[in-house]
Amino acid sequence: MTDTGTTLVIGATGTTGSRTAARLTAAGHRVKAASRHATPVPGAQPVPFDWYDPATHAAALDGADRVYLIPPLGDSDPAAVMLPFLRRARDTGVHRAVLLSSSAIPEGGPAVGVVHQALPGLFEQWAVLRPSWFMQNFTGTHAHAVSIRDDGVILTATGSGRVGFVDAEDIAAVAAHALTDAHAPNTDLVLTGPEALSYDDIATIITEVTGRTVVHRRLSYEQLRDRLTALVPPEFAAILAGMDRAIAEGAEDRTTDTVQRLTGRPAGSFRALVEREMRRDG
Repeated sequence: MTDTGTTLVIGATGTTGSRTAARLTAAGHRVKAASRHATPVPGAQPVPFDWYDPATHAAALDGADRVYLIPPLGDSDPAAVMLPFLRRARDTGVHRAVLLSSSAIPEGGPAVGVVHQALPGLFEQWAVLRPSWFMQNFTGTHAHAVSIRDDGVILTATGSGRVGFVDAEDIAAVAAHALTDAHAPNTDLVLTGPEALSYDDIATIITEVTGRTVVHRRLSYEQLRDRLTALVPPEFAAILAGMDRAIAEGAEDRTTDTVQRLTGRPAGSFRALVEREMRRDG
């Protein structure tokens, strides 16, 4: 049994937002697709939205009773802009919120962990999705995907640490469930794929499927942090490099049954994703 209502999807043109909006509209739900450029999403109502421009918030929230939250990218303190918005959302009739966080960030942790901690006190129905690293990092516009295409190299400070990489399609399936099921999860959901893989394993699978040699080059924490500082603010670069160091220490070496339990089907494997999205790139 599912609820009916209008869902505001923030970041509706992003990796999980676009897939979540598509699933909701395909199932007949009303969706407001929010993004900075209000790019059309089939079946959804486009609405301009910018976390840093409160003037865009009222129109986005108008008529919405649930919201899918993608934090502002690259912000080491997203709570500063998200919490005022969430209080406004609550006051204008939103009763369910689903937040995209990360398996690496616990409730009350840095960055979006502060928002996670606040969510249960703001909404009667809520869920926090804490996916592991996206499989699509190797196939889209992420730095890993670019370096694979340009140089046949994956650069990390993860050593031989393993990660339960998860398909963004599975994240979206869980998000749609959490947004529409009559019984709100009101919980923290760690999402992974079916197996934990090292970046060496990732390189091997891509090589086997595409026929193009890809290797994993291991960097130190400091080397990665300095490389990232050229791309993002120093505080965020340190957080990202620290996540790689945590992987090297075993923090992400796990799998969960969350996707199977909530969607009724097994999580997709990385090899299946490469065969689906990368074979022709080989």
